[in-house]
Amino acid sequence: MHLDVLDLRSFYYRSQLGRAAQKVIRDALVSIWGIEATKGQTVAGYGFAVPLLRPFLPGARRVIGLMPGPQGVMPWPAGMPNVSILCEETLWPLPTGMVDKLVLMHGLETSERPSAVLDEAWRVLGPGGRAVVVVPNRAGLWSRSDRTPFGYGRPYTPGQLEAQLRRHRFVPERTRSALFQPPSEARTWRRLAAVMESTGRHLPVFAAGGVLIAEATKQVNAPTRTGLPAAVRRPLRVLEGIGAPVPEPSRRG
Repeated sequence: MHLDVLDLRSFYYRSQLGRAAQKVIRDALVSIWGIEATKGQTVAGYGFAVPLLRPFLPGARRVIGLMPGPQGVMPWPAGMPNVSILCEETLWPLPTGMVDKLVLMHGLETSERPSAVLDEAWRVLGPGGRAVVVVPNRAGLWSRSDRTPFGYGRPYTPGQLEAQLRRHRFVPERTRSALFQPPSEARTWRRLAAVMESTGRHLPVFAAGGVLIAEATKQVNAPTRTGLPAAVRRPLRVLEGIGAPVPEPSRRG
């Protein structure tokens, strides 16, 4: 079940914990893609991914925020021309192959049709396009707390997320964890948040992070060859047994 857009906006833009979570995940996304690599490209976000897209506004050719109908839509970004769109979960108003970079947050784990969502994500990406999927980590603390949006919907393990991406013709490139700080508004934890994030990035396990961030590329099958599918290994020798031609003896007068 999708969360209401007003609740999501209140968390990410009006609460200290939400603003901290927004910064951590956004910084991780920027480190994966880089700002320079998105210049002149089309960048889209599905679900409630707009808090992550602001760094790409200046350089990208186009930035689009897709928000599913059951969630609702809000104008974004504030103080600038609106780029957010209300859409059907499995029918996005984008041409096939239009998007270069796509991020999904609060769109996969809360959907009742996650397979159809990934099919639509694959459709709108161009050949070699990259997608980043942000979902609650089943082993993390954030998926166990209903005080944050990551406490709703289906949490994933790294293996479950990568397997689902492969089933929908994506090639998982890397999966990392983020949000090592606890989902608490307590001042003590807020003071230690930056230290915990810095330390957590060097942990060799995924169990500590509250969310999983998986990057995957769109896999496109090679076109089928026309004509003979394979070379004939033993061609028929229709002229076997026929001797080589013998030149006719010359006649002298």
